[in-house]
Amino acid sequence: MLRVDIDGAVGIVTLDRSDRLNAFTAEGYSALADALCALDTDPAVNAVLIEGAGTAFSSGVDLDALAAGNEEDFGSAFFPLIEVLSTMGTPLLAGVHGVAVGFGATLLLHCDVVVTAEDARIRFPFTALGTAPEAGSSVLLARCVGAQRAAELILTARWLDGREAERIGLAAHAVPADEVRAVARTAAAEIARRPLAALVEAKRLLREGVDVSSAVQRETDAARRLSRQLGGIDRRRAG
Repeated sequence: MLRVDIDGAVGIVTLDRSDRLNAFTAEGYSALADALCALDTDPAVNAVLIEGAGTAFSSGVDLDALAAGNEEDFGSAFFPLIEVLSTMGTPLLAGVHGVAVGFGATLLLHCDVVVTAEDARIRFPFTALGTAPEAGSSVLLARCVGAQRAAELILTARWLDGREAERIGLAAHAVPADEVRAVARTAAAEIARRPLAALVEAKRLLREGVDVSSAVQRETDAARRLSRQLGGIDRRRAG
């Protein structure tokens, strides 16, 4: 489901369900939360990098597993993961290739530095699916790219590539796909050279004033209202 490796002072988390484009089950949410917690409390780890195995970063929630399972199980695993992401002190990076959709996209908003392939395909698909934004994206995306661009991306649910992601500030770097891993790991290693205490304080100051938990509660309430009105997530509405 995922792998964790240590390279010097960098913890590398690899999402590893390549046969499902690294889509998340409830167990996957919990596994990622556990891995990030362990790395965040490891005094030898000064930076954490998330990558995807195979041909994608992550296609988001596994909609087949969601439809077949208990939605409450997903929620009980998802919300603790968002709490971990929004409170991590250790710098968090992502190396993105292929698709980053749904949670695969909103996860990037919790990262301090994103390196993406120029041809990566990123999407916030929530309106197309008949549901609400998630994971604090209703505030984090606007903070990242500005209110107008965030509204356009959320309301249209359109695709953007890695070049546009870099241009609008969703990514720090867009590079050829075969360079993503090397560039992301180099960026993580450069950050990890700095004293951990200084990194934690800098990240705290950069993130000061962002209330993710309140945004997640508003998003959850909106998703429940839409589920009652529209009957829940339906992939047939996407596109």
